[in-house]
Amino acid sequence: MYNIDFSKPISIHFIGIGGISMSGLAEILADRGFPISGSDTKKSPLTESLERKGVTVYYGQSASNITDSVQLVVYTAAIHEDNPELLAAKTKKIPCMTRASLLGQIMKNYELPIAISGTHGKTTTTSMISEILLSADMDPTLSIGGILKSIDGNIRIGASSYFVTEACEYTNSFLSFFPKVSLILNIEEDHMDFFKDIEQIRDSFHRFAKLLPKDGTLIINGDIKGIDAIISDLECNIITYGSKPEFDYFPKDITYDSLARPSYTLCRSPKASQRNADSEETAPKVTLGVTGEHNVLNSLAAIALADLLGISLETVKRALLSFHGTDRRFELKGKLGEITILDDYAHHPTEIKATLQAAEKYPHKEIWCVFQPHTYTRTKAFLSDFATALSLADHVVLTDIYAAREKNTIGISSMDLLKELEKLGADCHYFPSFDEIENFLLENCSQGDLLITMGAGDVVNIGEKLLGM
Repeated sequence: MYNIDFSKPISIHFIGIGGISMSGLAEILADRGFPISGSDTKKSPLTESLERKGVTVYYGQSASNITDSVQLVVYTAAIHEDNPELLAAKTKKIPCMTRASLLGQIMKNYELPIAISGTHGKTTTTSMISEILLSADMDPTLSIGGILKSIDGNIRIGASSYFVTEACEYTNSFLSFFPKVSLILNIEEDHMDFFKDIEQIRDSFHRFAKLLPKDGTLIINGDIKGIDAIISDLECNIITYGSKPEFDYFPKDITYDSLARPSYTLCRSPKASQRNADSEETAPKVTLGVTGEHNVLNSLAAIALADLLGISLETVKRALLSFHGTDRRFELKGKLGEITILDDYAHHPTEIKATLQAAEKYPHKEIWCVFQPHTYTRTKAFLSDFATALSLADHVVLTDIYAAREKNTIGISSMDLLKELEKLGADCHYFPSFDEIENFLLENCSQGDLLITMGAGDVVNIGEKLLGM
């Protein structure tokens, strides 16, 4: 394993520098005086931002991008062994490192690295925590898997001991990390192109939890099935939150306003209350600026961390109320006449269900969901679950599957999902092109309807084109 001496900047090249995490790590190192270059397939706001900060970005990946000045190459899990830049680096015997290993080494430079993991909700919860730390003037360094409006990007470089990052289980990436505080939001089946089954995923999260030192802390959702197998042999401090009174943090009396934003009574165990006894409120009311019951649980995780760090409840409540989400998380894109258009990143059945349940509480006549399945393996693994979740919408429109890092070697298509939806009696349509989908929506959506573009690919372009963005 190559170890970076952060006091001696070297020239580093990032393969796939336009990725949400890679761009952030590149910016952190550039700020520390490292000469940075990188490549990606096309321009984006993230690559253009890096270029403005002096980073050299190549568009298109070629062996010639690995110049003689490059001393280290960083790559993501999406980069294959036959990538021309990776091959060139190995031919030149330049050290190569995964994105996760680099992030782990960066974490070692901070006294309090905080890692947020889970199958769902990482970006939103990381953003909630970020807003709380910023409101408390704690000057954190932040690495977020989405665009947070309050920092106008996905990265913030602070001068304090706090470093906050998302921790993804895919390819066991988070096992390269060195957290002092970890959060586990939930554990479900996903990334079945890498994991064999749910037990292998649970084992991965267990190993992640065991990375914590004895004086570290795990904040974990107590509703996770079989939680004892995750926490029973840990030596660190453990804080639980969830839906039941048996946990350290739980909500009561959840209500919603006209835009589906929840309020609830925050309940804390005596142990949790003693941890941060700055508030005289015995049953404080918390109101969120984001929608959905799933975000009640996300906010509980953020509150538990804030208590651990000694942040006042008033500061926490103010930050949670002012946080209105990151890009592509139940994001209001605009109105086409009286048709409201939202966009959401949901690409797993659990996420789709949570988003559509939130939409039910949002003003609407009928709900239209334009869904873009993400990866062939995920579509096949959860085919019936996708159909069940999507059937919560009044109308479903399917795009082709967004391949991402995969090739279709398993013979799955959106037509298979269409058939599953038809079995459930859902009103469902499929079109092979975005133009056809846009025309269909213009002809069929009515005033007062709610249109949600949904998926982790480029489906957002449909709503933006309809709005003339």
